[in-house]
Amino acid sequence: MPLDIRALLEETGALLSGHFRLSSGLHSPNYVQCARLLEHPRDAQALGEALGARVRGAEKIVSPALGGVIIGYTTAAALGVPFVFTERKEGEMTLRRGFRIHEGERVVIVEDVVTTGKSTRETADVIARHGGVVTGFASILNRSGKANPFDAPYESLLALDLETYEESACPLCAKGVPVDAPGSRYSR
Repeated sequence: MPLDIRALLEETGALLSGHFRLSSGLHSPNYVQCARLLEHPRDAQALGEALGARVRGAEKIVSPALGGVIIGYTTAAALGVPFVFTERKEGEMTLRRGFRIHEGERVVIVEDVVTTGKSTRETADVIARHGGVVTGFASILNRSGKANPFDAPYESLLALDLETYEESACPLCAKGVPVDAPGSRYSR
């Protein structure tokens, strides 16, 4: 039976409405809290298997922390390859914890949600600095508005057309609606 991502978003309460500052800095009346989507290991495993079936040739899966960690891990498990993650140190994306990318190693970057792709591109830069080769990108959700916002093959399980605004043009800000920043980039 095919995985119904839309139904899973509803069932888990992962699709939120309100006024949100996304990790990209954009504002939106919608937020997808993939932590809720991945809360149950059976769902995380099924989503990882679905993404794993779409990516080929990876010697390693790399994800930006924090949002990509669970789905990256389950995708790597489905493919039987190692998994590592990048994280911010003093605002800059880096590879820590003794993780390594080997010269010429073929890497697929896996994210939970892609909006602007900033964290994903920062992760690609880290991989390149360590000598790895990004052969593809994958995410559960694509809310970028583009079929492929990257410079290598990209797969997503679902594309969602959700409104986003620059902060200066946000109608919710103009109405004085309080903003919530549930992503890890703006957490304190």
